[in-house]
Amino acid sequence: MPEGPTRTDKGFWHQSPEELSRQFGCGLEGLSTAEAAGRLKRFGPNSDAPARADSVLRAILRRLLEPLSLILMVAGIISMLTGDAIGGSIIVLILTLSIGLDTVQEGHAARAAEILRRSVALKAEVKRDGAFRQIDVEGVVPGDLLRIRAGDIVPADALILHSEAFTAGEAALTGEPYPVAKRAGAVADRDDTSNVLFRGSVAQTGEAIALAVKTGRETVFGAAASALGEGEPPSPFERDLREFGLVVARLTLALVLIVLTIRVLAGRPALDSLLFAVALAVGLTPELLPMITTVTLSRGALRMASRKVIVKRLAAIHDLGAMTILCTDKTGTLTSAQIALSKSLDPDGHDDPRAARLGAVAAALGGDRGSLDAALVAGTTEAAKGWKLEGRQAFDFARRLGSVLATDHEGPLLIVKGAPEAVLALCTQQRRGGSTAAMDDGAREDALRRVHELASEGLRTVAIASRPWQGPTREVETEDEVDLVFEGLCAFIDPPKPTAAAAIEDLARSGVKLKILSGDDPVVVKRLAGLVGLNAERVLSGSEIAELSDEALAVQVQSADAFGRLAPDQKSRIVKALQASGEVVGFLGDGINDAPALKTADIGLSVEGASGVAQAAADMILLAADLEVVADGVEEGRRTFANILKYVRMGASSNFGNMLSMAIASIVLPFLPMLPTQILLNNLLYDLSELGIPFDRVSRHATARPQVWSMKRLVRFAAIMGPLSSLFDFLTFAALILLFHASPDEFRTAWFVESMATQILVIFIIRTNRAPWQNLPDPVLTASSLMALIVAMVVPFTPVGTWFGFVTPPPLMMATIALLVVVYLACAELLKAFATGSESRR
Repeated sequence: MPEGPTRTDKGFWHQSPEELSRQFGCGLEGLSTAEAAGRLKRFGPNSDAPARADSVLRAILRRLLEPLSLILMVAGIISMLTGDAIGGSIIVLILTLSIGLDTVQEGHAARAAEILRRSVALKAEVKRDGAFRQIDVEGVVPGDLLRIRAGDIVPADALILHSEAFTAGEAALTGEPYPVAKRAGAVADRDDTSNVLFRGSVAQTGEAIALAVKTGRETVFGAAASALGEGEPPSPFERDLREFGLVVARLTLALVLIVLTIRVLAGRPALDSLLFAVALAVGLTPELLPMITTVTLSRGALRMASRKVIVKRLAAIHDLGAMTILCTDKTGTLTSAQIALSKSLDPDGHDDPRAARLGAVAAALGGDRGSLDAALVAGTTEAAKGWKLEGRQAFDFARRLGSVLATDHEGPLLIVKGAPEAVLALCTQQRRGGSTAAMDDGAREDALRRVHELASEGLRTVAIASRPWQGPTREVETEDEVDLVFEGLCAFIDPPKPTAAAAIEDLARSGVKLKILSGDDPVVVKRLAGLVGLNAERVLSGSEIAELSDEALAVQVQSADAFGRLAPDQKSRIVKALQASGEVVGFLGDGINDAPALKTADIGLSVEGASGVAQAAADMILLAADLEVVADGVEEGRRTFANILKYVRMGASSNFGNMLSMAIASIVLPFLPMLPTQILLNNLLYDLSELGIPFDRVSRHATARPQVWSMKRLVRFAAIMGPLSSLFDFLTFAALILLFHASPDEFRTAWFVESMATQILVIFIIRTNRAPWQNLPDPVLTASSLMALIVAMVVPFTPVGTWFGFVTPPPLMMATIALLVVVYLACAELLKAFATGSESRR
């Protein structure tokens, strides 16, 4: 990604206009048409190159080449070629539907980048050949002189040369809820961007002349577009599924080759050995996994929709359940994004409504309709009732104050409202109840100290002063704003949501830590972190992060819960640093500045009222901007994963154990332990029994902690439960041969019954970490399992059974099989706690 200017780099706003003009080889009077054309060739158009989207065919091929997909495709084709057309067709159909559903999700990143490009101004006003004129925004080049007026979208990152009462809305870029005053001049603090305009911000008031410095993908805005255009890495769920597919592929290939090689070397019929090996491969293949996964995730998406969460990428449901850290901006998520009047204080810092009442009069009669004025009016009942506007002086952003002349029944009164430093400098007296007292430098220092104390509480302050008007009323002049009476301070807050602290506590109990990543002032972020129950001892700022290497940042992010003054690329760096520590990271954001982090995170969350870019970059959209909704989504994500894990565990236990037993028996016994058609019937009935898994219930303790697909735990489970199944298979073999001297057909029939009973019934054991009777299955799973079991028990004793080579075994033989099944299930119940390891103790 090209490096664009950030709020914390040692960027161009620390250079003088003259230095920049020399650097670009231009003057400060604008470019000629010829110069602009040359620069356009050198720097390229002021746009974000569209990302190349994969074709539908390429997207399908990429999914088809996944290990699990290849296994299923080969198994399906071989099944059809060896006579099992129905079974092979089912496998191929399941694979086709799964890939088709995934492909529908393709293209979100490309659409996000397109939305981003369309959101930028289509026209820009630049000075060319000595005169300002409108040009296409793509034609703006570094060195252009821009004129930006209220309502314009800034077309490039630019240094201000001159401004008149200019403010810009940067909420979508920085998360700052207040309009930001912009003015020309050098800045000392490298975090101070008051003299620079960022592409994509919106001019709120006034007018500015600025020198374009960075355009296109070099801008902060362009960096977000570049991030959306990059290839999307696989999600944790997709990585886990791929790893599982590779394990299955290796196991299947190894077992089949060993069985086929040994049987052929032992002189067994080659064709029978080949057909048996193919049937064994089909039996080992988890052909229902794509269907189980898709149906389970789809049902989860429907349930999440009822909880006000729209799922755009199905695999993100699992990722949300696996999330261990949630990073979020503060505005609109932890706070209400509604600036409110918090305090009205007299000069001594005591609560007094007079300052707010006078401020509301000034705001209602002559304010700029900004968020602070709106909060003043909203916080004071009938603010301007009985008052009449006689004159005003608009807010001067250079002097940082404004005034109104208004009259009520007591006569005309000049009311001045503005930045405390500016207003206090004009005051010679201060209010003392119904009278006034002199105001000296010490009193001013006390007032400014109070302003800093309020700032440490996350409050923004405005000073109010007044003076009785002498003589006839008229428009207010600057010379009139002298000898003022300091009335007090009005303090404002973007208050935390009432539900924020409780939701953060709920997430913490679920094993999800929360970190605030904000573009706002670190002091404000620290105060908010403390209010919502986070660690507020330390807030890392963007300038501090800029000095850290990736390795150092990975260490620092572990001990800090709050970050302020962050640029978009720094939010992404923090997410990557957390991922490098093994965390599954979610990011909740709603602005253009959040798009890169939304793309980088394992799970991107946006809200209904967010910018189109943020919504398009996200994996899920919350219809309510509330952390409680996230907590609900986390629980649903864990529920869906728990059901997927049930199917995987089934395949890793009894199914794998039976196939392993079959492979060993085929080598040791003088006859095939089960005919290929019987293996395929076994596999079909087993698959039918598990169709109810997506509908199964999940116990509350199974969703209490992040759910991560651990191959280590899965191998541990298979290493214990698989051999247990094989042990009882070998006991069955011994009983059939040594006790009953069973014929090959009796052996196959009896083992088929035992195999089906153990495979199907064990689902009721391993579907829960608790006792089966303490967590009953859903009726759908019960019905699908018992129906498949009934068919498996009945078919061998019907005329249909003869088609598969079954015969009717003696009653005593069947009673022995039943006893072995019961003992196996009891042993499985005893061992499952050890097999699941730490999961069972949660």
